[in-house]
Amino acid sequence: MLGRLLLAWLAVSVAFGQSGAGSEAAPAAAEQTQYAGERGTSPIRVEVDEVIVPVSVTDEKGRFVTNLHKEDFTIFDQGVEQEITFFSAEHNQPIVIGFLIEQSNTIRLRWKRFQEAAIELVLALMPEDPRFSGYLISYSNEPELLVNTTWEPGPILDAIREMKPGGGAALFDAIYMACTSRQLVEGEPIEPRRVLIIMGDGHDNASSRTLEEAIEVAQRNLVTIYGISTVAFEFHGEEESNLVRLARETGGRVEYPLDDIYDDVAGYLSKPQDAGNYALTVGTGSYTSHLAERLFETIAALTGDITTRYILRYRPTAADDDPSVFRKIRVVVNLPNVKVRHRNGYYPYAP
Repeated sequence: MLGRLLLAWLAVSVAFGQSGAGSEAAPAAAEQTQYAGERGTSPIRVEVDEVIVPVSVTDEKGRFVTNLHKEDFTIFDQGVEQEITFFSAEHNQPIVIGFLIEQSNTIRLRWKRFQEAAIELVLALMPEDPRFSGYLISYSNEPELLVNTTWEPGPILDAIREMKPGGGAALFDAIYMACTSRQLVEGEPIEPRRVLIIMGDGHDNASSRTLEEAIEVAQRNLVTIYGISTVAFEFHGEEESNLVRLARETGGRVEYPLDDIYDDVAGYLSKPQDAGNYALTVGTGSYTSHLAERLFETIAALTGDITTRYILRYRPTAADDDPSVFRKIRVVVNLPNVKVRHRNGYYPYAP
């Protein structure tokens, strides 16, 4: 069911993408030095001469606002208004996506469904086009780069099908690996831009790195982080906030496919059961159907957010060469009642 729903959505998405607005300026070359390191070596280096800011704009109902122009945006760097040197509203912009999938014991119960969702997500975002690349990292007691950067979805799909959960969760180490130890695509992080999608519950009990280090390495490498929470209904924990912080501080978002699975079900909270107050019994066709629908909605929402972002670029008027200085960004859209989502800042370069 999930596959059939997604194929229908993709057909609409492709048609919509073909009608998107074009670029208003030719891409400017950013001065940058990049290299792929092995684990334990220096991270990918990015010297920021031109800052790229992917921006998502949604209305009060969460729908994407896709008809804006360069004049609708104002961007501030350290409180100082900047000149936007490049603007694009094109859909299906080149991206390189890291799929980070938790394989700890906590995901075992629902792994089959999330495994199917991960496969559909890869198919949605990697259309066998060299402009769209991806790589796969699993993490349990430690992260493992299962598939290095490729534009072919086949190897990633095969690896996902072979995954078997078990162990702890080294989420922060996995993010650090994604930012330091993979093969690069020419043009990163300007075109293609960098995205991480984390499928997990946000907890970490095995990393040598901290949450702050994971956020900093993502910010230094201009990575936008998204999350698909595997937290089940009514089983929220403190560490779930890790996903929220990672997404918020890099300009992404978190989806919760299991959080409101009973909201639209008649009888919820009105038919107490010995096994628990659930209108849909886990393991039944009704539960499976609703879960598939929620996972489809999650994939559609993330795919839409990633592929319908406005791209702004500017050269800071008062650049600071100190790598320890985090420069704050603010983007304002000249429209009422909209939500603007973007990275909250950057470092001059990744040492």
